[in-house]
Amino acid sequence: MKFAISYSTADGVDPDRLVTYARHAEDCGFEGLYLPEHIVLYPGATVGPFEFPPALPYPDPLDCLGFVAAATQRILLGTAVLLLPYHHPVVLAKRLATIDVLSKGRMRLLTVGLGTLPGEAKAVGVDFGTRGRRTDEAIDVLRLLWEGGQEGVSFDGEFFGFDDVTSYPKPRGVTHLPIHVGGSSRAAARRAGRRGDGYFPGGALTPEERAIQLDLARAAAAEAGRDPGALEYTRWGSIDMSAEQVETFAAQGVTRIVVSPTAMEPERQRDEMCAFAQRFALRGTG
Repeated sequence: MKFAISYSTADGVDPDRLVTYARHAEDCGFEGLYLPEHIVLYPGATVGPFEFPPALPYPDPLDCLGFVAAATQRILLGTAVLLLPYHHPVVLAKRLATIDVLSKGRMRLLTVGLGTLPGEAKAVGVDFGTRGRRTDEAIDVLRLLWEGGQEGVSFDGEFFGFDDVTSYPKPRGVTHLPIHVGGSSRAAARRAGRRGDGYFPGGALTPEERAIQLDLARAAAAEAGRDPGALEYTRWGSIDMSAEQVETFAAQGVTRIVVSPTAMEPERQRDEMCAFAQRFALRGTG
């Protein structure tokens, strides 16, 4: 089992606090650090019963990860989730590859999702109803640009198109960066199987629904001629979870667990991270 940790933007965007948090996570032995994304919020923006405070800070996750990369050595960099339909994939391919090169190959936990706020889609000029198709096309564009050589590549899609273009630098040492698909729907599970390198479901799903979605992801991978066994399965966990709970996750096919501190104070957060690392014998120095 792999263990990663997320950084809550509710903790603020103080650069020293972010770097200290990331370094401590690395010292504890966590595999990766995840950041969320919202491009804009607005009064009344809700997900289920949760209403976002309009002033809740959401810094750009890729800028933050580039900043973290310069202050760390080993920890992998991740998003949960990057709202892919709100990014132009030609620009995004360059940004992600640049972070990967400058971090010496650590931009490896990219998780993308569709977004759930109609006002956010409207603010960036995206038809909310096309998010799924835009995401599918954007994933194809990212991979095409990363894989393309000096002769250039072309694409003619519903949303994106170009002729004989090249995009350098390339991701470090790999043909393309892994792309995990986040979401809490069966459509997200199918997308993960058809196009993703992993599935990272969220939400308050029942155990039965989670099992159905994982089966859907694997079946979609097989139908697309891909290896279902190569699909990573990431889940949110709690920082106080027990070894028995981790074993239950593993029995369900989970390959990575992402946790978050419950405390708000930095010192207590570090204590929670240390306790988790010790409980599961993570290979860190913290």
